[in-house]
Amino acid sequence: MSELLKQFHQQDCAGLVLSGGGARAAYQVGVLQAVNELMPAGSPLPFPIVCGTSAGAINALALATHAEDYTAAIEGLQQVWGNFSCEQVYHTGWGSLLAQAWRWGKANLFGWPSKAPTSLLNNQPLRDLLDEKIRFSRIEPALNSGHLRAVSVSAFGYQSAESVCFYQGHERIAPWSRHRRVGVKAPLGLDHLMASAAIPLLFPPVRLNREWFGDGAVRQQAPISPALHLGASKIMVVGVSDNLAREARAAGGQHSPRLRAALPPTLAQIGGHLLNSTFVDNLETDIELLERMNSLATYMPAGSRTRAHGVRPVEVLVISPTEPLDVIAARHRKALPAGLRAFIKGSGITRASGGSMASYLLFEAEYCQELIALGRRDALAQREAIQRFLRLPCPATLDG
Repeated sequence: MSELLKQFHQQDCAGLVLSGGGARAAYQVGVLQAVNELMPAGSPLPFPIVCGTSAGAINALALATHAEDYTAAIEGLQQVWGNFSCEQVYHTGWGSLLAQAWRWGKANLFGWPSKAPTSLLNNQPLRDLLDEKIRFSRIEPALNSGHLRAVSVSAFGYQSAESVCFYQGHERIAPWSRHRRVGVKAPLGLDHLMASAAIPLLFPPVRLNREWFGDGAVRQQAPISPALHLGASKIMVVGVSDNLAREARAAGGQHSPRLRAALPPTLAQIGGHLLNSTFVDNLETDIELLERMNSLATYMPAGSRTRAHGVRPVEVLVISPTEPLDVIAARHRKALPAGLRAFIKGSGITRASGGSMASYLLFEAEYCQELIALGRRDALAQREAIQRFLRLPCPATLDG
């Protein structure tokens, strides 16, 4: 094992948590790019434990399958996200949209039986893209070489109503069971990834064994817990919401302007709030809970701060957007394919007020590139914190 590998994996075990959020996950690529710039040349993946949910699971698997070469992993992510188009994720042509809407309507509105699961959008292009880009067979060699300890993706079981963490890792990592959340060891594959990214109603659920699964962010009350179960002693969380930055501005006396006369909410506004409550709120609540547990651990005797007692301090580094992604999406909403814009115009997604909903579906290069740039800036603004977190031997001097 190389000296770099010993440095990152032996002293303490860093876990990386990548949350869900559709197209918002482009922000994570910018953060990971900045981390790569702070690393010594030729470094392996500095996070032996990688956990992802929804679109974050896609980024997690891309990292895990290039664990021996972190730079190659980042270059692959930049190539995909920096050149994305909606057509690579879901069908956007008029014919496909109408056919999909008809199948969904006749099954869910008229009650006609359907053998296949229905959804508002057909994400077969995403399946084809992931099948081409993700080499799942590289995970096991990465585990055997020591470059990786574990990788996981989370999905929601519609029959059991449980948040299921599917993980591939070392033999000594045992499955777990908690209230409505379980850890299941399994060789990860394309179906696990598609299930984790199956946003309810928008994308179809995926059958794994005897159960149908959807987006892992649904009812994921403890998004950070998989990393802890897999053995992480410290965690870096990359979020996709500006709520933390907004709270900091509010604490400093800066408040958002209030509307004098609010209009009735559009369907896109309502849908955006529902997606935010699914993808964002649980993560921030879990971070707050972990910080409280860390405070509690400081009052315990040093000898009692162990995994066996269930309370131990966990170093946490959170990097999240300093600018509202819904506002950025609103600026780029005209980049949505023409057919899709016309098809869902009545929902209000093409208005500035529909930016929140658009921020999840806008898989277009110009929007993703701006999020990547924002993620890089935000991470470099915390370069010293990242260097301390990764125990880097010397500070790096970069132009942000």
